[in-house]
Amino acid sequence: MFTRFRTGPMLAAASLALAVSSTAVAKPYKGAELYTPQGYLHGRIEVRMRMARGSGILSTFFTYKDGSEQSGAFWEEIDIEVFGKDNARTWQSNIITGMGTRDTSEQDHTVDVSLADGYHTYALEWTPDYVAWSFDGKEVRRTTGEQVRALTSPQSLRFNTWASDVVEWVGPFDDSVLPQHQFVNWIKYYRYNNGSFELAWQDEFDSLDGSRWSKADWTFDGNRVDFDPQNVTVKDGTLVLSLTREGQTGFTGAVPRDEGTEPGTGAGAGAGGADAAATSSGSGAGGADAAATSSGSGAGGADAAATSSGSGAGGADAAATSSGSGAGGADAAATSSGSGVGGTGTAATTSSGGDGAPGEGGGLGGIVPDDGSSDGGCGCVVAGASATASSWAATLAVGLSAALAMRRRRSRSRR
Repeated sequence: MFTRFRTGPMLAAASLALAVSSTAVAKPYKGAELYTPQGYLHGRIEVRMRMARGSGILSTFFTYKDGSEQSGAFWEEIDIEVFGKDNARTWQSNIITGMGTRDTSEQDHTVDVSLADGYHTYALEWTPDYVAWSFDGKEVRRTTGEQVRALTSPQSLRFNTWASDVVEWVGPFDDSVLPQHQFVNWIKYYRYNNGSFELAWQDEFDSLDGSRWSKADWTFDGNRVDFDPQNVTVKDGTLVLSLTREGQTGFTGAVPRDEGTEPGTGAGAGAGGADAAATSSGSGAGGADAAATSSGSGAGGADAAATSSGSGAGGADAAATSSGSGAGGADAAATSSGSGVGGTGTAATTSSGGDGAPGEGGGLGGIVPDDGSSDGGCGCVVAGASATASSWAATLAVGLSAALAMRRRRSRSRR
């Protein structure tokens, strides 16, 4: 396990004073990580992503028990990691648990398209009894046993783009492909409740919700990059995590369009995010039919539901109904119908919820794991900083405090 370091003028001064400057030197490459300070215990997470391409590069979504990297702590983590090598056609599912020596259960999943050429939907299901991974609606792996039962603590939700120095795992680093970017269209979190999953919140990244997300500003040994907050941006309803050279951070290009069939919800967001879910199917002109259903729940039990049906061009009509409740149970409902140019029907539903769902607390803990897993091909189940001091002593004190406050981050040396 290795220490993660915040990079900034204050830490640089502190590092010099503490004679640890060699570990605080800025790296020539910058990556990105976005995470929820809130932890979540069990649930289903769906994410719609387009990944980075290039040997040595990783684009990820994972859950992580904060503090796992600390001495004497039990590590808990569940991973989706896409390799940029080999035209980004392989992703890895994994669970990491243990204290001291950590147990892993990696499995690679190769697809017939590049995961850097289009958006795909990745899902994690985590219950007390199993962890399952799905890709584009199809479950590709389900694991049970002691390692799953060792996942007892709330975990934060995290995206990152970085470059590992473990060549045998990710391939030799090719910096000629930089910059590279990971695009996230949306994320949905479903809480686990007595055997079922209930939508708690979703984020379509129309903006970056500072009450839900924080940007990383650290690094760790085995990582060729520093995580730079400037490499986390939101543009055109898309979260962008960039991997760049130093001095070239940020994203100013065009966001690639998501050609997927999921339309999203069009729901407005209250404090902490509104809640909704949608499924859709339809066909084109000439009287063809289309239908959609949607349901969701907000914090404090705020619920929203909508149904819509209509038909394609050529005099088709459309209708929509919507109902919902905000924080504290305030209710609202609306219906609308209409037709567009040439008689083509249009429909819309909208709902908004109040405060986001409360998280679960929890401490460290776990069972010494062993791995018990099985694969399946069944359909998807359900649904820095600066400091001023008046004296060298004050500067040293601030630096010492910062150094002692450093948290450690996960190691990839096991690969």
